[in-house]
Amino acid sequence: DAGDTEAFLKQNGIPYERLDQEEKLIERVVDNLQGGKVVGWSQGKFEWGPRALGNRSILADPRRTEMKDIVNVKIKFREPFRPFAPSVLSEKAEDYFVLADPPRHYPARFMLYVVDVKEDKRETIPAITHVDGTGRLQTVHKKFNPKYYRLIETFGDATGVPIVLNTSFNLKGEPIVNTPEEAFNTFSRSGMDTLVLGNYLIEKSELRNNK
Repeated sequence: DAGDTEAFLKQNGIPYERLDQEEKLIERVVDNLQGGKVVGWSQGKFEWGPRALGNRSILADPRRTEMKDIVNVKIKFREPFRPFAPSVLSEKAEDYFVLADPPRHYPARFMLYVVDVKEDKRETIPAITHVDGTGRLQTVHKKFNPKYYRLIETFGDATGVPIVLNTSFNLKGEPIVNTPEEAFNTFSRSGMDTLVLGNYLIEKSELRNNK
């Protein structure tokens, strides 16, 4: 919870900002994503299952081709050909992916469909378009994850693209992070730029300045 997160940050002398207004937090994260930063996003309870769906995720701008290599090589420490998933607002998914009436597809909420990215959208979202023109999309619904939905919606308002690149918050060969300590440790050992633990925001540049 927030108390545990703040206690961990204070005990370890980690510089942070606490942004209790959700809109301000989301605006900061969206600004960072647009600026080419990679964000570790840890919210609420740990998710159980094969995919990270917005509670323990590493996020990046899907419009930037270079994000494929940056996230694979500098953050996940894995082969550069590995694909990433798009998290897309459910009601906007059909604009970008070959999937009729996305809200009615239950498995799509859990990143269980691989579908074609529409040909006229592949240059718009290259970071999540695999070499074969597909993407393993996650449709995000407001009622199931309102904060993550609002983040993607705000990114869409700013860029015209209601999608973020999403991959699980872990390094190669390691389990997905659970606690604030695990999240910070993974953040510290990778090329991520920003860490968001609930409403607490940590910038890698501030850690360097604090040494």
